[in-house]
Amino acid sequence: MSVTIDIAGLPPERIAFAPSPLAELCMALHALSQPAHHPGLTSWTTATAASLDPALADRLLEGDFMWRSSFSDVFMAFAGVPGGTGLPAATLAEELDVLDRMDDERFVTAALEHCWLALYDEGGWPSPLHDPAARARALATAAARGPRQLDFSQRLLDDPPGVRVWLRRLLEDCDEAFFAETWKRVEPAQSADARHKTGLLRHKGLPAALKEVSTALSVDEDRTTITVDKMVSGSTTATDPRIGTGVVFVPTNFGWPHLLVLHAPGWRPVVHYPLAIPEPASAPGSVELLQRRMEALAHPLRMRLCRSLARAPYTTGELARVYGISAPEVSRHLAVLKRAGLTHTIREGRYVQHQLDLAVVARIGSDFIEGVLR
Repeated sequence: MSVTIDIAGLPPERIAFAPSPLAELCMALHALSQPAHHPGLTSWTTATAASLDPALADRLLEGDFMWRSSFSDVFMAFAGVPGGTGLPAATLAEELDVLDRMDDERFVTAALEHCWLALYDEGGWPSPLHDPAARARALATAAARGPRQLDFSQRLLDDPPGVRVWLRRLLEDCDEAFFAETWKRVEPAQSADARHKTGLLRHKGLPAALKEVSTALSVDEDRTTITVDKMVSGSTTATDPRIGTGVVFVPTNFGWPHLLVLHAPGWRPVVHYPLAIPEPASAPGSVELLQRRMEALAHPLRMRLCRSLARAPYTTGELARVYGISAPEVSRHLAVLKRAGLTHTIREGRYVQHQLDLAVVARIGSDFIEGVLR
């Protein structure tokens, strides 16, 4: 499984490395909402969460599914507005201005990314703003995520301009509360890394630059395709004239272990790569328990289920729809994972959701946890 980026005929100057304050704010919010994903950021997440005004913390809960279980493409607006530079802006305010220029249909589709796992694979799915079936599906899926997700999705579909104003004000308040100081601290290292990799690209070529981004990245001998090794399949092109040519590599201090690839249809491709890779602590477990867990993970479909369950809780029905198998078959695989102690269940109203226990998975090894969260 992998994500491929077609770069055939792409001029070298259209391959860029640049920091993005809006994309980094997304990752910072994700770290705050999912601290288990980021043990190396414990000090920052603990201190920042403790200092948040309670009213701001409550407002963040309203839309946290845009950065908690998935990373909404609205945070990379520079890649989704036709006719733009295709590059991140220097300041958060400028990037929010770019987001304001995105049309409602594109904004709503990107904001509702949490509503279906296979959104990228369904590039032809109608807009929920205009198609009743798509709207019904979005709301039904949001309901399984919880009442806040359902309320937000309903508001978004009924009043996109109002939600856009709400989101911009929320992100501006986050900037004032904690992100401006954080960005001031991390931006110099990100800019230095972007300059370094730009130099590598110019003087040593794309393979050398990609190698320093991540060992999960490679390019073929003919320099026509970039391949990103991930537990998901997808493809995109960096040469679509309708949106503009180019591919952008964006560094992040808050990203590890995530290596993100924006490959949505009609968007410029973006690779969001972590700068720091911490060494996680390890602890011994019983041989019998380790054997059960290794056997549970030996099945390729269970590995793919783990990728989804690592990001957020999902119901059996949702997983069955995404992976194209029956609900009983999903249940059998989930039972194996649960017997191995790798998952736990959460009841949300009449829905039973399943989620990977990241603390347990971390004990297996950093290669596995990085693989499922990449």
